[in-house]
Amino acid sequence: MNTYLKTTSLNQWHREAGANMADFGGFDMPLWYETGVKNEHLAVLKSAGIFDTSHMACINVKGKDSFGLLDYCFTRDLSSLKEGRCVYGAFLNEQGHCIDDAIVYKFSPTQFMVCVNAGMGAVVANHLDSNKNEMDALVEDLSGKVAKMDIQGKNSARILSKLIKNPEIVFNKMPYFSFKGHFSDKPLNGENITLVDGTPILLSRSGYTGEFGFEIFLNPAAIVALWKDTLAAGAEFDIAACGLGARDSLRAGACLPLSHQDIGHWKFVNHPWDFALPYTSDKKGYTKEFLGAQALAPAKDDKFVYPFVGGTLRKVNAGETTLVLDENRETIGQVLTCATDMGISWLADKIVSINTPDLPEDLKIRGISCGFVMVSKPLEPGVKLSLKEGKRSIEVTIVTDIRPDRTARMKLDNFI
Repeated sequence: MNTYLKTTSLNQWHREAGANMADFGGFDMPLWYETGVKNEHLAVLKSAGIFDTSHMACINVKGKDSFGLLDYCFTRDLSSLKEGRCVYGAFLNEQGHCIDDAIVYKFSPTQFMVCVNAGMGAVVANHLDSNKNEMDALVEDLSGKVAKMDIQGKNSARILSKLIKNPEIVFNKMPYFSFKGHFSDKPLNGENITLVDGTPILLSRSGYTGEFGFEIFLNPAAIVALWKDTLAAGAEFDIAACGLGARDSLRAGACLPLSHQDIGHWKFVNHPWDFALPYTSDKKGYTKEFLGAQALAPAKDDKFVYPFVGGTLRKVNAGETTLVLDENRETIGQVLTCATDMGISWLADKIVSINTPDLPEDLKIRGISCGFVMVSKPLEPGVKLSLKEGKRSIEVTIVTDIRPDRTARMKLDNFI
């Protein structure tokens, strides 16, 4: 292992479990285990999987002007965000480029938490501090002080019900992108959620797979025990420990971006994630002022990001050297992400998932390549493109979404 890489509290467990490890965002992280990416991916779609996400960072923002600071620096309009709810968006610089995407959690009108990507805790904290001016807001980078693991899949709540106190109360009225509890001994929103051993946790009904599940924040000293207990509690449901390989293929199939790959050093506009911008109903303006907004105005050299699907599970590598060719074989852009969602297939002229109701009994789900391209001109859904990497080429179709029948937004009552 590279001695310069950071590690999470679960690093030894990953290595003892035979994980294939690699550098991700400066952390020594598992890419996959002996089960393999395909089986880990399918475990989440069929039942449940757990992910070590402790490489991500948290930032506390508190004080009477904490709302004003975040509302100015964050792309989402936070004025309607209620206590106990969280929301996805991005932090932009003055050029309108994405510094990082993030989720903001509201504990009270004067206390928020921001969850950002690997190695971005100090970067985003400094960004907030540099824009405080005279605002009364304390920004605290919690990097390394909070551990995090995700459990994703339709059996997540059933498994967690064995591990937390009073699950019938915890899971009562917990909609998508809501949270309860806190990882300290003093809950910040009036609710103290604990494991059966008394360990306090922040339980968020969210995740980055597109499927039903939860993110769990807790003390780093407690995560190894919770990880092992979760695997034991989920054994009857065939739970799987999942690496970043499956997380990447699941998020791509869910049409979700990877920060610094699908969103990055270009304008945060003309992409599938328009919901992360505070558009007015006619999309001709914004509902608030925010940092970087003026730079998002249309320009001749604008780029456009679109999701695509292939015809089979064949894929190409992402990067500037993998070209996007239009119907005239002219180069119009590059591939940002190309993954394989092993839980989807074509059925006639539409994509279906292993969770699509009433599938033909003889249909074999083999997987389809999918991802995102960045091109120099607007494209309509249904447009055919070629992705060319050296001598390798695949044909793909521009779409508005990828994996159908995802479970993330379904009512929790369906999973208890």
